[in-house]
Amino acid sequence: MAKTLGLLGRKLGMTRIFKSDGTICPVTVIEAGPCAVMQIKTTDKEGYNALQLGYDTVPERKVNKPMKGHMAKAGDALYRHLKEFPLEVVDGYELGQEITVDIFAAGEKVKVTGTSKGKGFQGVMKRHNFNGSRASHGAEKVHRVPGSVGNATYPGRVWKGKRMAGHMGSERVTLSNVEIVDVRPEDNVLLVKGQVPGPNNGLVMIRKNG
Repeated sequence: MAKTLGLLGRKLGMTRIFKSDGTICPVTVIEAGPCAVMQIKTTDKEGYNALQLGYDTVPERKVNKPMKGHMAKAGDALYRHLKEFPLEVVDGYELGQEITVDIFAAGEKVKVTGTSKGKGFQGVMKRHNFNGSRASHGAEKVHRVPGSVGNATYPGRVWKGKRMAGHMGSERVTLSNVEIVDVRPEDNVLLVKGQVPGPNNGLVMIRKNG
């Protein structure tokens, strides 16, 4: 795993902006941070260096007792999401310190991770881009079926990994080399070029390329 600092945030939606040369650029608006340092892990104690960041404050009634005790070490705020970011060096960071979008700069390339939209149970044509059967000459009720999936006596079973109908989407997806078009610290907002995985208001993780 790349050892780079990042932020947690929410995908707000997509829009477009005009560049200085007049061209249109599609962008995704991400509300990134601020994230508080909830725990500092070191090689001496945990065996590796990392920062645990908290994002999205919640009322006390939504946090259980063990998590309250854990978060109390870093301050009074309670957070919905906690995420570790492995680092080479954790010197200079303090518990409760806020990490903001200032760690990024326009033109920088980042990795964006999110959970893709769930599509439910889908057939092989939508899920795997199968062609389907022909639409005429005796084809009856087989237009969207996958066809034969088994073999003869050997191996006498369906091979593991066979592309079939099933649950589609709702998977962890990471996009690399996503360009940051603009950074707006006053609004805790990042504008990144193109699309990022997940629905609006979905949780995303933005990391520096490393």
